[in-house]
Amino acid sequence: MNVAIRFSPLRAAAVLLGLSVLALFSLALAVALGEQPISLRAALEGTSTDAAIFWSLRLPRAALAAIVGASLAASGCTLQGLMRNPLADPFVLGVSGGAALGATLALALGLGELGATASAGGGLLRLSAPSVFALAGALGATALVSVLGRSAGARSPHATLLSGVIFNAFALGAITFVKTLAEPGRMGEIFYWLAGSLGYESGWTLLSAGLFELLALSAMWLAAGRLNLLMLGDEDAASLGVPVERTRTFLLVASSLSVAVAVALAGLVGFVGLIVPHLLRMWLGPDQRLLVPASAVGGAAFLMLSDLFARLLFNVFGGEPPVGAITALLGGPFFLFLLRREERIRA
Repeated sequence: MNVAIRFSPLRAAAVLLGLSVLALFSLALAVALGEQPISLRAALEGTSTDAAIFWSLRLPRAALAAIVGASLAASGCTLQGLMRNPLADPFVLGVSGGAALGATLALALGLGELGATASAGGGLLRLSAPSVFALAGALGATALVSVLGRSAGARSPHATLLSGVIFNAFALGAITFVKTLAEPGRMGEIFYWLAGSLGYESGWTLLSAGLFELLALSAMWLAAGRLNLLMLGDEDAASLGVPVERTRTFLLVASSLSVAVAVALAGLVGFVGLIVPHLLRMWLGPDQRLLVPASAVGGAAFLMLSDLFARLLFNVFGGEPPVGAITALLGGPFFLFLLRREERIRA
């Protein structure tokens, strides 16, 4: 994987401006359209039913989609550079397995209606019990996989990647075991969470999650220059003055924590971290200094449009599929396309 050395601030500003316009357009569509179309003018005047739908339902859900999409896409971009593998996905590090296991346990125990309150960012981050269990499981899995990846002198990203794959397999088996013991009435709730869905979070939750994700994305962007050098190989990066182990650990922790919060809020929304970074890499090149922020903005737009499509399907089928099902339908064929493309490049 080649690294773009030259960085043009003018080009970066133009790209980010264009993607920001796309994100704002996606936001406008997401809040205006749905099973019941509304007037944005009437909603902003605040004197009609449209205003209640806009402020209580459409805007919070679109904001959540933007936060989760930005997190997954930027984390995917970072991990693909770190693993030197464009097919890497944020969930390969075991984050998804730990989160899914935690949420499944909470739902199987009948804790789906319970809430939990934790302080974050000076506000109150109000999360449901499954979300709290998912966050705890994701953070625990991240810590475990990081330790396993570094044990016995294993210092390559591939050791961490393999540890994540193995842990996900273990978590899947544990989830299957828990599901067989759960009450039949709770199976639908478990399935819906595992499929990935966007709800209607409180303003404090969105603000706290947004601030946390902004810090995580800033950390990944600040280390993007060193990540460019890591993509040359560990020895070359070390010879250029990059603290290889410290940089790798920093990026793994930042990206994993970012994904953990996103998964706790929305469940397992897959393929966003694969589709968006790769499409942008084909257009912009491999320079992480531009790709990371571009992926964040592009991921926000992508998930808002995917969620809008899922909501519009309500008028067709009389029900709303989880947004994770939409991204999976898009991501599965795209992954096969990438796999074939990589095979042709290596041939």
